[in-house]
Amino acid sequence: MEIGISPDAGQLARDVADWLVRYEHEVLRHADRFCIALSGGSTPKALHQLLAQAPYRDALTWSKWHVFWGDERYVSLQDDRNNARMAYDTLLNHVPIPAEQIHVMQTDLEPAQSMMAYEQLLHGYFDNRPHTFDLVLLGMGDDGHTLSLFPGTEVVHDQTNWTRAYFLEAQDMYRLTLTAPIVNEAAAVAFLVAGEKKAEPLREVLYGEFNPDKYPSQVIKPAGKLYWFLDTAAAASINQP
Repeated sequence: MEIGISPDAGQLARDVADWLVRYEHEVLRHADRFCIALSGGSTPKALHQLLAQAPYRDALTWSKWHVFWGDERYVSLQDDRNNARMAYDTLLNHVPIPAEQIHVMQTDLEPAQSMMAYEQLLHGYFDNRPHTFDLVLLGMGDDGHTLSLFPGTEVVHDQTNWTRAYFLEAQDMYRLTLTAPIVNEAAAVAFLVAGEKKAEPLREVLYGEFNPDKYPSQVIKPAGKLYWFLDTAAAASINQP
């Protein structure tokens, strides 16, 4: 596990953008594609906006990107709450990734059918390969959740399926999500965490007793590399060497 701390959320986005350029170049030295799972949220939004403009836009090999999502709210692609909509508005409409290499979680299908189709797609990409995604970008909520793995939900403990759809009563909506097994087989996972409200849950996720029913982010234990990119506010409660 590697932890990087930036002075504020703006610098955090820039630091992650710089790192992502280096990491993408490293992957493409040995591969002909770069498979990434995007996240929703304000910190990834700032990252997208940076990547969509110079110098980052000109430094990345967009034609080799294959884009997926970690999770999605079961709302229309036209809905402002839709993670894919945010990614199109802030990044994907501004960079030359071939449309057939962008794989949204479909919300015009029934939830279970949508996730069944997504899992089939993912197996087509990753079966019989040394890892799944080259990179999964994740956020962490104030309650310690990541993806659509919320505290007290059964999906946190799923060790079989790669995707799940379920009704989250607290939000009165279906959520579509990747699960821990496919994320933990990624070559790299990077959490982007900013803000003082994240400080205490972050300390518990990193150094507290293993209690994924309370802090679901603890189930993300990739076989590959794990990065935590934090701003100083989010890092306030953790002890640095």
